[in-house]
Amino acid sequence: MKKLLVYLKDYKVETVCAPLFKMLEAMFELFVPYVVADIIDNGIQESNSDLVLTKGLLLVVLGLIGLGCSITAQYFAAKAAVGFSTKLKHALFDHIQSLSFTEIDTMGTSTLMTRMTSDVNQVQNGVNMVLRLFLRSPFIVFGAMIMAFLTTTPGEAFIFAVTIPVLAVVVFGIMVITMPMYKKVQAGLDAVLGATRENLTGARVIRAFHKEEEEIEGFEAKTEILANLQLMVGKISALTNPVTYVIINVATVVLLYTGAIRVNDAVISQGELVALVNYMSQILVELIKLANLIILITKALACANRIESVFEVKSSMQWERQTGMGGLTAEQNGPGTEKATEKSGRSEEETAVEFDHVHLTYEGAGAESLCDITMKVKRGETVGVIGGTGSGKSSLVHLIPRFYDATEGAVRIDGRDVKHYGMEALRGKVGMVLQKAVLFRGTIRENLLWGNGAATDEELWEALEAAQAREFVETKEGGLDAVVAQEGRNLSGGQRQRLTIARALVGKPEILILDDSASALDYATDAALRKALRTLSWEATVFIVSQRASSIMHADQIIVLEDGEAAGCGTHEELLAGCEVYQEIYYSQFPRTPDGK
Repeated sequence: MKKLLVYLKDYKVETVCAPLFKMLEAMFELFVPYVVADIIDNGIQESNSDLVLTKGLLLVVLGLIGLGCSITAQYFAAKAAVGFSTKLKHALFDHIQSLSFTEIDTMGTSTLMTRMTSDVNQVQNGVNMVLRLFLRSPFIVFGAMIMAFLTTTPGEAFIFAVTIPVLAVVVFGIMVITMPMYKKVQAGLDAVLGATRENLTGARVIRAFHKEEEEIEGFEAKTEILANLQLMVGKISALTNPVTYVIINVATVVLLYTGAIRVNDAVISQGELVALVNYMSQILVELIKLANLIILITKALACANRIESVFEVKSSMQWERQTGMGGLTAEQNGPGTEKATEKSGRSEEETAVEFDHVHLTYEGAGAESLCDITMKVKRGETVGVIGGTGSGKSSLVHLIPRFYDATEGAVRIDGRDVKHYGMEALRGKVGMVLQKAVLFRGTIRENLLWGNGAATDEELWEALEAAQAREFVETKEGGLDAVVAQEGRNLSGGQRQRLTIARALVGKPEILILDDSASALDYATDAALRKALRTLSWEATVFIVSQRASSIMHADQIIVLEDGEAAGCGTHEELLAGCEVYQEIYYSQFPRTPDGK
């Protein structure tokens, strides 16, 4: 929790004023029983109506001042807590965005969503309540005990001295027991959120395979675990109020019994006894508040620790400072780097992308996903990547924009290791269209401008035309300003894919990667798209990942993957003549002719 308090630094005034005004409210509240005692002893018993009226007005004034202090404290506490959580959410979101795919995959999306929402809200409530009550409640408890000593004899005040430590042991004992349990509750909430997210995103697949009953059983099992955890910690936390009431009420009974005897013996006055009972009631109310506050703080601390654990996760990728040309450091832009040395008869200047003995093993995986991949791609070439499901096609192209880092070997763009680029410079060179077409709620224009925020309408239409999307966009009401639903639900699968391709083309990337992003297109549209990509107004190196042989057969070179290894690399004719894996894929889609070809 200490590391998170840095986000309160801009609210120093509020964090001081909130408890300060609460202390003032508590101070005025402590004077109330004392004034009441004076009214009883010196006003009512002496039949002094002027004193009763004066003291009565004083009670009203104390109440109004206390109300004003309370409202002011609530305002400052709310402002500090909301501001704190806002800054915390921004910082947490920025940190998550800085993590690589490896860390996000390891932690899981569901737990990150829980910590961004539920956990931060719990911490916000904790900060709010701490500023309001954490000092006020103990102040009234101990203030009431001190006022009890000042008001009456040590005999009655001794009851307060015994009661308060007993209550402290109960409250803090329950806190120590429940704090680790609340962490388990939040972990259970992660599991339920993960199951919910999977069911919502995969609802169509679940229904298609008639797996509703299995998913319901799995979800109920996770919710039952969460419910049992919450019931267990709830039962322990629920002990706070009854145990506290029992202790306070026993103390009140003892106080009334001993006080009545002393009043009868004229040791103390009736007003003093009433004041003592009032102080005991104040302690009861404040300890109940404190007990509830302790439970809330326990939850907040558990959630704060979970948030801190996210901040402690450091990205496995370190990006270069973007101080030189192309996002490179000054050293990398120094003399001697403009002209590359000759390698294998081909200059680095001509080589757009190079895989140099690349290996990739995902975090926690038992085997390599890519093994010893070596290839060079010239600028302007079209490269086809093909292979069976799970062969490593997406893994290969994800190394180019550095979504993941190669565990061995190097990936180079324009002769330089991708690790020597700044993030903006590298991602500016690469246009990526992922397997799943992701569109955001808004308009077609807003989605396309993700590729280049400064693009003109002419450039947007040019990208749409190349992506074979212009025709259907023109038929939409509003054209570029047509509404796109969340995830593009109001569009067909083919329309979504064409818009995501257009979005990538708007940025005019040097390297364009189509990761099985034309799977929903018919063969005619796919062919027209590939033809348009070969006639782009700028020179682009294109990677086409596909399971369709027709989509990559005209590429300048094709790499065939099998179980993460390169089973072959060459042109369509070369692979069809000498690569068994490619032959198997090709002839499964294009039956052999009578002459055996």
